[in-house]
Amino acid sequence: MAAGNHSTVTEFILAGLTDKTELQLPLLLFFLGVYVVTVVGNLGMITLIVFSSHLHTPMYYFLSSLSFIDFCYSTVIAPKMLVNFVTEKNTISYPECMTQLYLFAFFIISECHMLAVMAYDRYVAICNPLLYNVTMSYEVCSWFVVAVYMMGLIGATAHIVCMLRVVFCKAKIINHYFCDLFPLLELSCSSTYINEVVILFFSVFNILAPVLAIFGSYVSIIASILRISSTEGRSKAFSTCSSHVLAVTIFYGSAAFMYLQPSNVSSVNQAKVSSVFYTTIVPMLNPLIYSLRNKDVKVAINKIIEKRLFC
Repeated sequence: MAAGNHSTVTEFILAGLTDKTELQLPLLLFFLGVYVVTVVGNLGMITLIVFSSHLHTPMYYFLSSLSFIDFCYSTVIAPKMLVNFVTEKNTISYPECMTQLYLFAFFIISECHMLAVMAYDRYVAICNPLLYNVTMSYEVCSWFVVAVYMMGLIGATAHIVCMLRVVFCKAKIINHYFCDLFPLLELSCSSTYINEVVILFFSVFNILAPVLAIFGSYVSIIASILRISSTEGRSKAFSTCSSHVLAVTIFYGSAAFMYLQPSNVSSVNQAKVSSVFYTTIVPMLNPLIYSLRNKDVKVAINKIIEKRLFC
């Protein structure tokens, strides 16, 4: 009997991305490479920000938090997915499945709100530059980060509490590569109405609310940029926001495609492709986007390389 005697299922079987044996090795090598790049990129970004004094600003403080979140939720998903490519039957116990779901929900919700906080930081920097150091003080930034993790904690706890009341007595094969909300609910033989309401509420709150905050911030940012007389000034202002806009578009686009469409529209394969994108590809892309499109990060990398060569 599983946790809390709510389920007759003690373990699940993860179906994985595909059942075609000829694709197992290529997919294993591809996603292993993606995960290695994700770990190196995000931990490298955090290390770079910590040891580069000129990156000790609110924007990079939030960026280091984003890199930490990306590293964590990728690590929650990727290792188990990689195991699925080399084992005939990839099992996961009920407690492990609930733990994976909880941690994934915590970090993915935190990322939603962290991106909104980063948009607000850019709004203050461009629209109120004279008050930036006061408005975005170290204490304020710390409270923002705490609030982001609190949002993740509340959302993840709500989802897992509702999931623990679900009775699983159908087939125990999860048609996915990790324990996600919808694939788990498909195995339920009890009412999932409360779960669906909670998912809808928190999906709207954690996706649409941050998107509206980001949209409002960038409307003000664009209006301020257009008032800048010099072309060079406008170009510099736009460049400070371009990386964040790209990261937001990729992340929210894939997440919204997965969670904000009617269940009868989304096929299993569509859900898996969308999930792969925001669980493995997005965490890899974020450090690349911010490093390749950011002059400050490039300067910090060059300084470290020069120091190593000089030594």
